Amino acid sequence: MKPAPPAATGVVDPRSREFLQHLQTDRGASPYTVRNYQQALAEFFQWHQREKSQPPDWGQLQRDDFRNFLRFLGRKQLSRAAIQLRFCALRSFYKFLIRRGAVVASPIKNLSLPKLEKRLPKFLTVKQMEDLLAAPLKGLKLVSSPKKKKAGRPLSASLCFRDVAILETIYSCGLRVSELCGLRVADVDWPERLVRVRGKGKKERQVPVGEPALQAIENYWRTLPQPPSRTAPVFLSHQKKPAPMAPVQLARRLKKYLAVAGLDPGITPHKLRHSYATHLLDAGADLRSVQELLGHAHLVTTQVYTHVTTERLKKAYDAAHPRA
Repeated sequence: MKPAPPAATGVVDPRSREFLQHLQTDRGASPYTVRNYQQALAEFFQWHQREKSQPPDWGQLQRDDFRNFLRFLGRKQLSRAAIQLRFCALRSFYKFLIRRGAVVASPIKNLSLPKLEKRLPKFLTVKQMEDLLAAPLKGLKLVSSPKKKKAGRPLSASLCFRDVAILETIYSCGLRVSELCGLRVADVDWPERLVRVRGKGKKERQVPVGEPALQAIENYWRTLPQPPSRTAPVFLSHQKKPAPMAPVQLARRLKKYLAVAGLDPGITPHKLRHSYATHLLDAGADLRSVQELLGHAHLVTTQVYTHVTTERLKKAYDAAHPRA
């Protein structure tokens, strides 16, 4: 018997269940989006139940109801991004209800929300990135050294070669973690040096992949008991199991290598994607090309990286120009 999909768990409202199922099956939303929207709708449902002693009637709710909910979230001292996420879920939900003819208009339309803080994406320098890429095999040498005996499970050479290939591929292609974990052997076009990527909303794109990343993947596959089939994941969670690498597993491994490279262990896998975009723009790539490579639906999402490069140019100017 198949387990219930994530969209159907934790939500008692039938309209919400329909919407979450729509996100999952029709829109191809990621499990993280489904989970976040589910939590946002459940939170509003529970708040309304407590405040009004009855479940929300979505067609009868007014703008003041959502203003009250906004004040409730403010008292919880949530970040502006967290509040925006909850109302993004509610907006999408109302668009769904309007399309289904369940409501006539959205009471959230034009509701004023706190503006997001302007935060520039963090990234690694080219030298830091090179140190990180060398860390898995460096860590393996440290553990393999007779002078360096470490307690616990021995470090597998195959997993270290896999992790080199993972880091090289993320940096070479600018992939999201979910995209990397979803790669199949057939997605790698060796002659053309391209990778087929399934992004958000099941949108596919082709991304160039560099020779170092391809070589790292080949080196990793040589350590496996047998060559992977075309339908197998590019990166396995374990040498003997055909399951794909899990995002949480990748994040744990990255922390170890950041420590080996002497870098901040708080850096997330997504920061490697930021590094990819920033280094491309620093080297003269145009914004539209970077947008396509990253799989961004809107150019404004990519434009945040131009602010990063501009800030660095300002700092370099202030430090070097005699009349700055």
